[in-house]
Amino acid sequence: MKILAAIKREERKLEKQLGKIQHQLNRIRAAAKALGDSTNRGLKTVKKRVLSAAARAKISKATKARWAKFRAAKAKGKR
Repeated sequence: MKILAAIKREERKLEKQLGKIQHQLNRIRAAAKALGDSTNRGLKTVKKRVLSAAARAKISKATKARWAKFRAAKAKGKR
């Protein structure tokens, strides 16, 4: 019977905690509702960054030059 009583005490404790958590959740939801859509606006306005064709070509040219320099140094080291 002691085990059953301990289980019932634990159940009451968890029910109390659940009530507190539900109250906090309701307060948070009320605050979010009061703010309206202003909380979501920041996420909706984020746009994907796009490079121009000229910028992509410049990056590609610089990358190819770096790799050519790397390969030249590697080939020079093997000789």
